[in-house]
Amino acid sequence: MSEQATDREPRHPARRLKPVARILRGSGTDAERLLWSKLRAHYLDGHKFRRQHPIGRYVADFVCLDRRLVIELDGGGHAGVEQATADAERTAFLRAEGYEVLRFWNTDVLTNVDGVIAAILAALEAMPNRHPWHAGADRFSRPSGGES
Repeated sequence: MSEQATDREPRHPARRLKPVARILRGSGTDAERLLWSKLRAHYLDGHKFRRQHPIGRYVADFVCLDRRLVIELDGGGHAGVEQATADAERTAFLRAEGYEVLRFWNTDVLTNVDGVIAAILAALEAMPNRHPWHAGADRFSRPSGGES
């Protein structure tokens, strides 16, 4: 195999990020662990979230695929100009892919998790369900085979 072939970007960057996402899931911040305890297993009004989920060339902290909502948690390192620019590029990419993005500071999650949850719920309620299985159907039902 030639060197050129091995140096190319993979066709699907999310595949390349799966091992990175797996590592990130095991090394989350206190704020990520706290918020995940509120989002996991359909606890949040029945909405399913994934943690450290690859989307394109990024790994989203949390995502609800049915509503195409991404939740990003930012620590103190995100306060600088350089990181703020990178965050804006990331948000622009995710929005171009059809996702809405909510950002919260880690300190907000740790000191006011109920307020963060309320903001997430308000965003979810305002968004249409975009999953093809659920178009015009109950949230947990799948399309039937041949009923009219």
